[in-house]
Amino acid sequence: MRVTMMDVAQLAEVSSKTVSRVINKEQYVCPFKKERVWQAIKELNYHPSVTARQLCGAPSSIGFVYDNPNSHYIIECQKGILEICLQEGLELFIRPCQASSNTICDDIIAMVRRSQMAGLVLTPPLSEMPTLLTRLDEENICYIKIISGKGCDDDRTICINDFKAAADLTQYLIDLGHKDIAFIQGDKAHGSAFQRFAGYLAKLNKNKICPNEDFILDGIFSFESGVEGAFQLLTGENKPTAIFACNDEIAAGCLFTAGFMGISVPEQLSIVGFEDSPFSRQTLPGLTTAKQSTELVAKTATQLLISLIRKNTKPQSRVFTPELVVRDSACPVN
Repeated sequence: MRVTMMDVAQLAEVSSKTVSRVINKEQYVCPFKKERVWQAIKELNYHPSVTARQLCGAPSSIGFVYDNPNSHYIIECQKGILEICLQEGLELFIRPCQASSNTICDDIIAMVRRSQMAGLVLTPPLSEMPTLLTRLDEENICYIKIISGKGCDDDRTICINDFKAAADLTQYLIDLGHKDIAFIQGDKAHGSAFQRFAGYLAKLNKNKICPNEDFILDGIFSFESGVEGAFQLLTGENKPTAIFACNDEIAAGCLFTAGFMGISVPEQLSIVGFEDSPFSRQTLPGLTTAKQSTELVAKTATQLLISLIRKNTKPQSRVFTPELVVRDSACPVN
């Protein structure tokens, strides 16, 4: 026989309304009553009905929609969001989509309405699409956006300071004596690709190193981009002594090409990546990179979204800066 909220209320000697307020993490519940309710929930192994919570207007689920080719990033986001959802008794809907679709705004709004989601966690490039954000605001749909940036005053935003992390990586290469530093870019639809490139350029300029246009290549966040980009760089008339890859997958592709061409890394060519994905730890040599705490970022974003939905605390924006991780893929210029 299914345990009901009334059973919990009877065991805890409180009203069913108090049980509901405790489950939904609302304020102004006496601590001793809250403790009794949670103890009763544990003893009875009570699990709130998703349907019942929807009918009474309580938040029961949130959504994670994404368009990103980086599988490691998506998995880490899912882990972080799901952990908080499990702690808070919420369901999680996960939906890949095409950000370039002409109907993306209508599709996401229809999905939210159909599934009765309380809010969304948005990652790039969706989180960086003004048209989508405006439509969500017009439809009164709660969301938290994860974007690349140095910071903002918006209390619905988690910022990743890719600019500073990329600048730190570039300075690290410069300190090793490198001046001919190539850069293979990521997807231009992602703000992170722009910010990482801007950080690279800023450090070159600060150190009075003139960027070589032949060393700056377009790309996407993929292994293949690294393979093709490195081949172009290493077969040119002027060759770089170091390559800054916009993410670890690109860097792994660069390592593959260097090995295929018989170029020793790091003795003949230094390579650095970004994100500290499994690629960075599984390659030989291990990649020097910038560690991006994606799971922690996703947890923080989910906690902010739930606070926004329940209106029990005022959300505050956060800024995370990826940290330099030095491994064996870069060394001083010979």
